This record gives sequence, structure tokens and C-alpha cells, in this order.
Amino acid sequence: MFTKIELKNKAIALRKEGNTYSEIMKIIPVAKSTLSEWLRSVGIVKRQIQAFTEKKRLASLRGGQARKKQRIDTFDKITGKAQKEVGKISKRELWLLGVALYWAEGSKEKESRPGSGVIFTNSDPEMIILFLKWLFEIVGITKEQIRCEIYLHDSYQDETARFQKFWSEKTGLPLRYFNKIYFKRNKINTGRKNIGVLYNGQLRVKVYRSSSLNRQITGWVRGINKNWGVV
Repeated sequence: MFTKIELKNKAIALRKEGNTYSEIMKIIPVAKSTLSEWLRSVGIVKRQIQAFTEKKRLASLRGGQARKKQRIDTFDKITGKAQKEVGKISKRELWLLGVALYWAEGSKEKESRPGSGVIFTNSDPEMIILFLKWLFEIVGITKEQIRCEIYLHDSYQDETARFQKFWSEKTGLPLRYFNKIYFKRNKINTGRKNIGVLYNGQLRVKVYRSSSLNRQITGWVRGINKNWGVV
């Protein structure tokens, strides 16, 4: 057994070697208040201060990485379980999904603009794919009736080929469907995160001669509202 004096001297020696309080306490099992009292008079040189700072930085980095991994694991666990809960989607469910999707993101006919066709705009490729699947498999629209327009910030004018290729691959539509590209003025310091390789612009999907379909969708939306008990 070490005496209290021996433990104190050992602690002082470890401190002078550049060890942190946490590192010393792993070797000498005493309360932090006791250790602080023992080391109060122990000075540390500049190189030791730098060593402490670096150790704290690395410890903080390890802690941050551990928390990030924990968040990712939690996210994967929850989303994985939720994904399985959905199961196989029936044709009717797909129909209702498409109606709700268009209700949220599609263009509606207005009194000031009668005869508006079906127009759906979004930057999420998966949402665009789902909408096209709905058009083709549920509504019975053919690819020949589809018109596509890409909307980009004007800072990407020299990269149009990349966006055409991206949307062609995602939708399965030939490149010729993406010849219409429009640019909007890029705001400086917008705080957007979807920039650089994460930015894919927006895709506007139009259905040729579809004013009747747009009105039909409006009726489906009203049917959802009525049967859900909203109106």
C-alpha cells in the first residue's frame, strides 16, 4: 500500500510529465478535489500547456465522433424499423399517394388561369420518380406526353450537361427530354446547403394537353377531403 505522501508525490511527478487530471486519476484513485489541492503549487511549462490543449482537442474530437456514430446508429435503427412497417404498396395506395403528392406540390387550376395543365416541380429525385410512376402506371400517361424543364441558378450555366445527365439517369427518360433549361438569379449568401455536387436544380414535369386531368385530380383531392371528414 502506498502512503498518502507517496501518492501525492507520484501525482506531482505525473503532472510534471504533462499528464492531465483525468489521466492521473486513472493511475491514482483519488477525488479530483484532493488531486487539485495536491497539484495547486505545481507549475507547468509552455510545452505542457500545448500538450494539454492538444489532448483536450483530440478528446473532444473523439467524443464528437462517438456522438455522431451514435446519432447515425439511432437514425438507421429507427428508419430501418419504420421502412419495414410500410410493406408492399397496393395500386390503390399508389393512386392515393400520387394524388396527395400532387395536392402538395402540383400546379392547380385558378379562376384567373383556366385550362391549366398538370405541372409538377421538385428538386427531390425520388419524389419526381414517384410522380412519374404514378403518371405512367396509374393515370395512364405515356412518355410522349411528358415535357421536362430544368431550373438552375445562373451560376451553373457552364454545367448544364451534368444536370441533363443527372435527371435523365434518375427518371429513365432520354436526354432529349431535358433540352429546356431555365436560369434564375443566384442569391449571394443564401445559407443553402444543397450546393456544389449536392445541387441538382429543380425539375418541372409537364403533361401535354392535360387540363382535364388536372381537373380530375382536383376531384380526387376533394374526394379525399370528403371521405376523410375535412369538408
